[in-house]
Amino acid sequence: MRDFSHLDIVFALLWAARWTLLLSTIAFICGGVAGFLLMLMRISPFRPLKGISWVYLEIVQGTPLLIQFLLAFFGISILGIDISPWMSATLALTTFTSAFLGDIWRGSVESIPSGQWEASKALSMNYCQQLGLVILPQAVRRSIAPTVGFLAQVIKGTSLASAIGFVELARSATNITNVTFEPFFVYLVTAIVYFGICFPISVASRKLEKSLAY
Repeated sequence: MRDFSHLDIVFALLWAARWTLLLSTIAFICGGVAGFLLMLMRISPFRPLKGISWVYLEIVQGTPLLIQFLLAFFGISILGIDISPWMSATLALTTFTSAFLGDIWRGSVESIPSGQWEASKALSMNYCQQLGLVILPQAVRRSIAPTVGFLAQVIKGTSLASAIGFVELARSATNITNVTFEPFFVYLVTAIVYFGICFPISVASRKLEKSLAY
């Protein structure tokens, strides 16, 4: 066994955090794109689209993220497709992110007074013009703070990817603990690293919420 100093442990965990940041960034971007499409489906006047998006959101939001990681890894493997832990983790976390962002943004759109729709319709705007020129600009303002706040949840959710063998911060902490036999120090540093990443995001979310409130 290699002898790790406490400084070695800290540097190893900081280095492992890059995979946590990379996974959460990719999932947040891809989930944001999918979430925007889900939001459009949820507010669509076409009932079949609303129904499909509602079922998707209920299933994803109603199941634990850990189970989604396991299903993405083992479920796809059952189909005979060789999928890596990295791809499985990205797929599961993107699915999770899309469902919650889609719901956050739907709520922001639906919080706009109905009079805004009626006024824009009176100006002979079609549905797309109403949504793009009148509703979405106001909804974006209202959704910024909860969207930024949710990013912290995505980052913390990456720790569950260790269950399928993806080596990010939490999995690295377990591997280092198995070598050093210093679980308290290792997990304490791990918690501090997560806190150091998520706390500024939470602060930014609260400040945005106050500054954008009206």
